[in-house]
Amino acid sequence: MYSLLRLLGDGRFHSGEELGGALGVSRSAVWKYLQRLEDECGIELFKVPGKGYRLAAPLSLLSYEDNAAVLAPLGWQLYLRESTDSTNAEALRLLQAGVAAPFVVLAEGQTHGRGRRGRVWTSPPAQNIYYTLVLKVSNGLQGLSGLSLVVGLAVLRALHRAGIESAGLKWPNDVYAGGRKIAGILLELNGDPADVCHVIIGIGVNVNMAPSTQGIGQAWTSVREQTGMLASRDDLSRFVSEALSHYLERHAREGFSSLRAEWETNNIWRGRRCTLSTGTQQVKGVMNGIDEQGALRLWIEGQGERCFSGGELSLRLDDDS
Repeated sequence: MYSLLRLLGDGRFHSGEELGGALGVSRSAVWKYLQRLEDECGIELFKVPGKGYRLAAPLSLLSYEDNAAVLAPLGWQLYLRESTDSTNAEALRLLQAGVAAPFVVLAEGQTHGRGRRGRVWTSPPAQNIYYTLVLKVSNGLQGLSGLSLVVGLAVLRALHRAGIESAGLKWPNDVYAGGRKIAGILLELNGDPADVCHVIIGIGVNVNMAPSTQGIGQAWTSVREQTGMLASRDDLSRFVSEALSHYLERHAREGFSSLRAEWETNNIWRGRRCTLSTGTQQVKGVMNGIDEQGALRLWIEGQGERCFSGGELSLRLDDDS
């Protein structure tokens, strides 16, 4: 199907015979693939007798050559997949197969995209960024301190370069624009975090996703909605890679404390009333910011300020704040 999408990517009409010849399949097979594009992928097509098939709206597809050229100077290898269950899962398989970090997995689409706390990450093909970077961490817990917040800063810088000046950070792993979620981050560890391990950094960015997309349980937005135009996924992938390289290098050299002030400057919920879900309880308080390690500082009535950190924490804005 992705080969078919690339043929249709020029925006012109193509006959079933022409598409079949290019793909080496029958016209009936082409018709079945086109039906799957519409039914399973939500990609609208124009079908005109005597002219053939054309995409109803342009798509931005990923280029292996362009992305590899960006990653090569960084020393990162690229693995581009047309479709995978999730880029984090594919990265783990590559790691277990002996691929040496650092490397990046990019995908046109995901069949089982994952967010934090086991949530589904909606991943329609050829519309968003599905990006995973694998790094080797050899300085133990110090190398992991505040890492998810550092990745958030990198994604924020990439979105600012894409023209979304309103983007800001929500503790611990989300990027918002105009009060709605535009990107999320999922970090997973492989190995001993107290010694040598690998960190699998998954990033999802809503780029050109259609407003009619179903199955998302929270308010969301996209680069296209914020800018009013089709965004280049290659450009945004490049922005993410370059920003990650910059912030990760600084984090490794200076630690998270050197980036704390910048994170706080972009903290969109500072001073807001929130509810923190810890898995076993819910804690209400006022978001005071973060500490030197990136932990949440929450002011709780009757208790004063407490700090919270951990992978299973989730912060929700109270309606009356």
